[in-house]
Amino acid sequence: MKIMKKGDRTRERIIRQAAPLFNQRGYEGSSMQEIMAATSLEKGGIYRHFESKQELAAEAFDYAWAEALRARRHDLERIENSVDQLIQFIANFVERRGSVPGGCPLLNTAMDSDDGNTVLRARACKALQGWQNFLSEIIAQGMRRGEINSKIDKAKLANVIIASLEGAIMISRLEQNVEALRDAQTHLVNYLETKVRAQN
Repeated sequence: MKIMKKGDRTRERIIRQAAPLFNQRGYEGSSMQEIMAATSLEKGGIYRHFESKQELAAEAFDYAWAEALRARRHDLERIENSVDQLIQFIANFVERRGSVPGGCPLLNTAMDSDDGNTVLRARACKALQGWQNFLSEIIAQGMRRGEINSKIDKAKLANVIIASLEGAIMISRLEQNVEALRDAQTHLVNYLETKVRAQN
């Protein structure tokens, strides 16, 4: 097992402690004073490990996104059927949405970087593509096994799942309840069962 150097441990701690701040308040909304308070470090201590606030924000996004994905993939490896994996993924998205303070890092960063922060926008695009590929691979595997209707377009289905869940997150935040998320979950599960699952 590789032992991390003190500097690497400090860098990881800064990322871990700054991630909730950036995810909740955005890039512009997170001042250096607040980052210093969150990490218990002076500005020089932070910039010893990061060239800029933007670099720290990008690393913080990657950390928060990895945490969100870990929660959404919970227990998927225990499920054999691909359609059931997709259903469990959706349930995890709804039930474990509080795994990262501030909500979905992808939705937050996509909105936050829309004004021209190219570094954060690139990280968000990469995360989205990874999510699309992850779901598409589950779907493709289901097709190979005969579990999923062969007429399904895997890329379109992945986007429908993502768009439904992310849109429901936005509505739920505005309305301050989980009804839209529950509605999206019910609709997606019904669609997966009736249109996507291969009927033998």
